[in-house]
Amino acid sequence: MDFELPGEDDPTRRATREWLAAHARPTGRELAEAGYVVPHWPRPWGLDADPVAQLVIDDELRRAKVGRPVNPIGIGWAGPTILHAGTPEQKERYLLPMLAGEELWCQLFSEPGAGSDLAGLSTRAVRDGDEYVVTGQKIWTSFGHVARLGILIARTDSHGPKHEGITYLICPMDTAGITVRPIVEMTGEHSFNEVFFDSVRIPVTNRVGDEGDGWRLAKVTLSNERVSLSGEGALWGRGPTAHDLVALVRDRGGASDPLVRQRLASLFIEAEVLRLIRLRTVSAAVSGRQPGPEASVRKAMADEHGQHIMSVAKDLAGTAGMLSDRGPLGGPVGLWQYGYLFAPALTIGGGTAQVQRNIIAERVLGLPHDVDVSS
Repeated sequence: MDFELPGEDDPTRRATREWLAAHARPTGRELAEAGYVVPHWPRPWGLDADPVAQLVIDDELRRAKVGRPVNPIGIGWAGPTILHAGTPEQKERYLLPMLAGEELWCQLFSEPGAGSDLAGLSTRAVRDGDEYVVTGQKIWTSFGHVARLGILIARTDSHGPKHEGITYLICPMDTAGITVRPIVEMTGEHSFNEVFFDSVRIPVTNRVGDEGDGWRLAKVTLSNERVSLSGEGALWGRGPTAHDLVALVRDRGGASDPLVRQRLASLFIEAEVLRLIRLRTVSAAVSGRQPGPEASVRKAMADEHGQHIMSVAKDLAGTAGMLSDRGPLGGPVGLWQYGYLFAPALTIGGGTAQVQRNIIAERVLGLPHDVDVSS
């Protein structure tokens, strides 16, 4: 594809500018109803936009300083899965409030004994008439303390292979029997949680797909998660970018140390490679294809890239780099320090760096599975 965006006379660009002129400060609901939150989705939620049109819309929103609603797990992970396998009633009920940012979502996948080996989960969902009774524990649930809804996978059949017998449910977080406990990070912030299920009753109508088809749908979610976690920002698609750091150094007179210049140049090169890979994933998404192994390639690279950015920023700040009331080179106070402390999580969350490399080795390079040494 042509990586240069169309010019000022492009029809999509003109239409987006006209809409923004009429909606100078659009609400999340207005953006969602206009299709500008996920323009590559089919109507009525999106605009059936092709790759170039989506990038043009992104460019115009950025120029107008208009941000999309913040609902990363809902829009990036749960939404594509519901769009892929949800019933018409589920799409009607959940998608628009999700896209508008009116209902925050969380993900209830990982467990203390089932992180990288997600199929080893032990949370049970037992069918009781028109409801599932869920018992178990989840961990590392981002935004679980403020989310209204969650995507939950639980075991409904324990007799077959572990990848079978898993069912995908939509879980209202205010349901009786759910307890959420905070996990405070070394950053001092609280975004992760433990979630406990004590005979929680979830309607069968909240099941996405067929009973026992949850593992396949979880893979759809995780593929989209790896796309979402690999946005331009250094912290899983959010926060500063390599270009932000390079611009900050340039605005402060540049760097004379050749080793520092080399590190900055490496960051810029990594960012450009990731940008081009992202265009491939965007192209696949808007063409109706599920994210492929390239999502794992980009996530593996983006996680380490984020750590590189934060490491360089801390070093540039000198002795002030670990003080929360200082910003490197006059930058935003606390932003880079928080990022440096958060960065170790990047190569763990959403599938560890090692898991991503196994996926790449097997599905991209065609290498054999790990040898079973137990026998």
